[in-house]
Amino acid sequence: MLNKFAIAFVLVCAFCSSSWAQEDENPDDKKEVKTPKPEKLKVEAKNVFAEPIDPLDPARAAFYSAVLPGLGQAYNKKYWKIPIVYAGMGIGIYFYLDNNKEYKRYRSAYKSRLAGFTNDEFYGTINDDGLREAQKTLSRNREISLLVTIAIYALNIIDANVDAHLIQYNVDDNLSVTPHYKINEFDNKGDLGITVNYKF
Repeated sequence: MLNKFAIAFVLVCAFCSSSWAQEDENPDDKKEVKTPKPEKLKVEAKNVFAEPIDPLDPARAAFYSAVLPGLGQAYNKKYWKIPIVYAGMGIGIYFYLDNNKEYKRYRSAYKSRLAGFTNDEFYGTINDDGLREAQKTLSRNREISLLVTIAIYALNIIDANVDAHLIQYNVDDNLSVTPHYKINEFDNKGDLGITVNYKF
C-alpha cells in the first residue's frame, strides 16, 4: 500500500516538475518569437489647388452672349469663336436682306401688272405666273435666312453656356472613368459597362 502511494507521489512530482519546466521555457520562447510591431502607416497627401466653382458662371456667360453675340465667348476666354459667331450671323443677315430686296422688286412689278401698267423691268421676259413663283421662292428663302440667323444667335448663347460649364468640369487625376468587359458567371454572356473610380 505504501509502495503504491510512493509510486503515485513520484509520478505526480515528475509530472509537476515537467509542467514547471515547460512553463519556464515558454516565456523565453515568447521572447524569441516576438514579432516587431509594425510601423505606423504614413500617408502623404498631395496639395491639390483647384479654383473654386462658381455656379453662376454659365448663366452669366449665356446672358452676356444674349446681350451681345460673342461677349459670352470673350467672358470664357474663347476669343477664336467670336469671328465664327459674327461670320455666321453676318451671312444669315446678308441673305435675308438680299432675298428681301429681290422679293420687293418682283412684288412691285407684279402689283404694277395688276394695276394695268406694262412698264415694269420684267415686262416681256417674265409673265404674271413667273412673277408669282419668284415671289414665293424669294419669300421662302428670306424666311430660311431669318431662321438661320436666329439659330446661329441661339447657338452662340448655348455655346457660351456649355463652355462655361466645361471650364469648371472636374478633370482631377483622382477621378477616372474606364470601360470594362466582364463575363457573366450565370449565363456565360459578356457584359459591357463603365467603372467610375474616385481616389480619396
